Amino acid sequence: MINKFSNGLLFDTQALLDEVKSWVEIETPSEDDMAVNRLVDKIETDAKAAGAKTKRIAGQEAVPGRKYGDLLLVASPWGGEEPGVLVVSHIDTVHPVGTLAGGLPFRVEGDTAYGPGIYDMKGGAVIAFAALCHLIRASGPAKLPVRHLFVSDEEVGSPTSRALIEEEARRARYVLVTEPARDGGKIVTSRKGGTANFNLQVTGRSAHSLGPQDGRSAVLELARHILDLESMNDYERGLYINVGVIGGGTSTGIVPDHAFAKASLYSFDRELAEKTIARVRALKPYDPDVKIEATVRMGRRPGYEKTPEIETLFQHAHKLAAEIGFELVGVNGPIGGDANFTAQFAPTLDGMGPDGQGAHSHQEQIVISSLVPRATLLLRLFETLG
Repeated sequence: MINKFSNGLLFDTQALLDEVKSWVEIETPSEDDMAVNRLVDKIETDAKAAGAKTKRIAGQEAVPGRKYGDLLLVASPWGGEEPGVLVVSHIDTVHPVGTLAGGLPFRVEGDTAYGPGIYDMKGGAVIAFAALCHLIRASGPAKLPVRHLFVSDEEVGSPTSRALIEEEARRARYVLVTEPARDGGKIVTSRKGGTANFNLQVTGRSAHSLGPQDGRSAVLELARHILDLESMNDYERGLYINVGVIGGGTSTGIVPDHAFAKASLYSFDRELAEKTIARVRALKPYDPDVKIEATVRMGRRPGYEKTPEIETLFQHAHKLAAEIGFELVGVNGPIGGDANFTAQFAPTLDGMGPDGQGAHSHQEQIVISSLVPRATLLLRLFETLG
């Protein structure tokens, strides 16, 4: 079978972009297991056609009534169960079905391609998969087996995939995670800080809208606390709080007696994060007749430092990138990816995907010209590690 990603030498830009487009146009929000599984079906079919081994794990429920998509492990036909190179890619996105037809259609403008999940992280998943398929079809056995794990629930914290990610990392000698490159092509060699999710529940007292003095507006109380949460942001020190979901009330004719908000916290500074979380836990109502309850759920992903083993792996990748024609720079990234799980067990490089920007927004985009160099780097790592 002809290698659809290759121009006969290594990789072809248009072929890679066409494949990215085909993945992006299968919309895969985390909470829609059937949508995610449509992309799993495609990857599984293409992997088998390339000569890879596959193992599909049925989706699980993290909580009753919420099932996530299947997990898929694609492996090279050589190496058996020996320790090897593990690639981790998530194929779920934050964008709901319908985003393609609405705020973020796939389109190409010059050297930029736009689409839901194209940067975070279908672009990276595609180029790693293309590199593995090329290796199987064109190059033959590498020094180590290569296993590519496709995850279906990373954007919601990997609740059903974490165990498998860690299981595969324990038997890996090296791990490459295809989250997108950062700020002009940098990769991630460590992740620090902390994360938390906040749920605010406000209880007031209902009344007719023509007699508001008899009620206590839960929405008004919540609005004050939303402003307080947003004021806690400290971008210079790397503290980010986002109030992403709000709701409350039942009718414009009734003073609302209930309201809620959901927020997230990310921080590069663990001490600052802990102090901020303590402030949220201690929230008091402005109106003494209103009750506010703040529930804090700590992030489940541990941070990790750049170990000597990670530094050695990075230097090897840096040398290969120089041979390809670009400079590879390593940076500390925010906590919050599957690399936080794998780095506890094996040297890990993250941010191996293409360059771009706009993750989780309607401006999500990749730099098209970064596809071939990054795919080539992944291929060279597969060929040389071990």
